[in-house]
Amino acid sequence: MPEILQRTFLGNTLAAYGIALLMIGGGVAISHLLHRLLLHRLQRWAQRTTSLLDDQLIRIIEHPSLWLLYLGSCYFGLQSLTLYPTVAQLLTAIGVILATLLLLQLLGSVAEYSLRIYGHIHRHQPNIQQSLNALIPAVRVVLWTVGIIFILDNLGFDISAVVTGLGIGGVAIALASQGILQDLFSYFSILLDRPFELGDFIIVGDMAGTVNQIGIKTTRLQSIDGEQLIVANTDLTASRIQNFQRMAQRRIVFNLGVAYKTNNTQLEQIPHIIRTVIEEIPQVTFDRAHFAGFGEFSLNYEIVYIVHSNDYTLYRDVQQTMNLAIKEQFDQVGIEFAYPTQFYR
Repeated sequence: MPEILQRTFLGNTLAAYGIALLMIGGGVAISHLLHRLLLHRLQRWAQRTTSLLDDQLIRIIEHPSLWLLYLGSCYFGLQSLTLYPTVAQLLTAIGVILATLLLLQLLGSVAEYSLRIYGHIHRHQPNIQQSLNALIPAVRVVLWTVGIIFILDNLGFDISAVVTGLGIGGVAIALASQGILQDLFSYFSILLDRPFELGDFIIVGDMAGTVNQIGIKTTRLQSIDGEQLIVANTDLTASRIQNFQRMAQRRIVFNLGVAYKTNNTQLEQIPHIIRTVIEEIPQVTFDRAHFAGFGEFSLNYEIVYIVHSNDYTLYRDVQQTMNLAIKEQFDQVGIEFAYPTQFYR
């Protein structure tokens, strides 16, 4: 029996092959046992939580991680053998390709899972799903690009020449499609930085409207008059944007003028009248009211108040209620508005 084990086949004794098989079998068994123990602990931990997200994570990492352990066991088992250079290179290439594919699958699944969790946490924001649908393919492309370059590098290809060729081709493509690429990069900038979201009312230059769609090249707004405004993403990222949707409150400044014949007693009453009127209106806080100066046709007052809402219609309703109440109070005490009189924000 010992003589049989010493027989040589393809550069290795049968004993060496037996040891390699034992190492591979033992490694696979240990890997399977460790994987089961770790997986069992993770499953017990997941059962103590109410969320299903951790259960999904366990299912994602279960199979790729197990096969990576099996592959590692085979690699270390084969290291004990003396293989022909061609066979060794072939096995190494197969191992690198399989390990890279499994690792890419694992990393891609974990990255997508993380983005989905982020989307679940921010599910009340309407444009999050759209952002994820654009980011997930981009993450996959980046991972697979890095993985393919890693495989080619380990297989002996000249990556520098490939990268240089890709760089030259990329420059040519970029010059040919510069405008499209600028809009595409601006699209990802909008998704990541989120200066506005679907449903936000924004002003860009001389255009104003509600954001209806954020596309790869253009963003579509619904104007106040009803028409659709189409703006290039590059123009949006290069412009100053006023986003009224994120305004928690409105600070309103307006002036009113009274006639020059108004006496001093009435002039002193005006700030108190205005304060009383504003403080009786819900969702409004009085800030100040002052005799600001002498106009060409009127004695001018500056009034400041705060509306605790970003609703434009509510602001206009508040201003109307305020104007009617001020007019009524002025009529009661005999205060006349000046002619001409202007109201403005």
